Amino acid sequence: MNIKPRISGILLAMLLAASLVAVPAAARPAAKAGASAAIPPATSPAAPTGASTTGASTTGASTIGIDTQATHAIIIEADTGTVLLEKAADQPFPPASLNKMMTAYVVFDLLKKGAAKLTDELPVSEAAWRLGGSKMFVPLGGKVSIDDLVHGMIIQSGNDACLVLAEGLAGSEQAFVDLMNKTAKEIGLEHSHFANVTGLPDPNGWVTARDLATLARRTIKDFPQYYPIYGQKEFTFNNIKQGNRNPLLYDEDGADGLKTGHTEEAGYSVTGSIKRGDRRIIIVLGGLPTMRARAEESRRLVDWAFREFDDYRLFTAGETVDDAPVWLGAAPRVPLSVDRNLVVTLARPARAGMKVTLHYDSPIPAPIAKGQPVGTVEVTAPGLTPIEMPLVAAAAVGRMDPIGRIATLAGYLVWGRRH
Repeated sequence: MNIKPRISGILLAMLLAASLVAVPAAARPAAKAGASAAIPPATSPAAPTGASTTGASTTGASTIGIDTQATHAIIIEADTGTVLLEKAADQPFPPASLNKMMTAYVVFDLLKKGAAKLTDELPVSEAAWRLGGSKMFVPLGGKVSIDDLVHGMIIQSGNDACLVLAEGLAGSEQAFVDLMNKTAKEIGLEHSHFANVTGLPDPNGWVTARDLATLARRTIKDFPQYYPIYGQKEFTFNNIKQGNRNPLLYDEDGADGLKTGHTEEAGYSVTGSIKRGDRRIIIVLGGLPTMRARAEESRRLVDWAFREFDDYRLFTAGETVDDAPVWLGAAPRVPLSVDRNLVVTLARPARAGMKVTLHYDSPIPAPIAKGQPVGTVEVTAPGLTPIEMPLVAAAAVGRMDPIGRIATLAGYLVWGRRH
């Protein structure tokens, strides 16, 4: 009986096991070709806890069987960022009063940072008092609280309120506008530029539908304490009651805010947010010919978006999605999970073709740290840009002790290569 191969294998195993470095992939069992685990779509995915996010935003299912008379349009799923419809979404157009959404965002940011308080009162300049267009009718030479000014700006679309806020908080309109443009870049508005705080016609001011959707999404996420102002239907100041001009608030189930705009050059526009159940969509329409067209088109497209698409919640952050074998570990297997909730938005007919696949090399070499990326989760479906997000270890696994490593390596080197 020839025992030399066995003895030399054990000696080599002892040398490898005595080393404190990780065993290279070539010295452990080879991963199965294209190692992955396909997971069939669940019939009733569990709802995740907390805010839902996806591994990537998607834009592949955006032009399904519908058009709009708006010259610029976008509809997105607020939770996942998925684009459901878009038309000239990156082409600039005059903002009109949608400009006030950016003015409001900066004011909210200053309040959140403690640079101002809602109870602070700001002086009314003659320039603000004389400003044309829609007004909240601030008193010349008087003082108005930031709380009232914010309500007057958002609900009554008061140009005068915008200028009082800008002058009082930044010293001048131009200084405030500079802050608007700086903040816009910081939050991802890539193709918009603001020339004033009101949206009154100016050749140096423009926005895009996609940027307005981003701004709406950030407003809702960043300022939950102030966003509800957008949903108030009326506001009274100086004994003058004015109604909110957003048509969605009055007859659209789940509508809770944002802004309308109109100038001769820009036409009629709207940015709206509608929440039904666990879903929220954001709609931006620009360049509509009449106020009636704005109301009817926004309602039609909102109903279409909720009818034709749905969110599919696949995994909750921290949930175990697989157990992977470990090479030379103190435990034989390690649970795998995702570090964010995985939710995808699909056209309903595409649901049957959805496929979720886990990709990772198996076995995974120890030591393994909790949260360590070990692979990816991939989601594919008809009409969907593939989504990927990290697959991470849900627990730490240390290295096997030296005796165990000797035994494991000896067994592999002696028997693994022979069989």
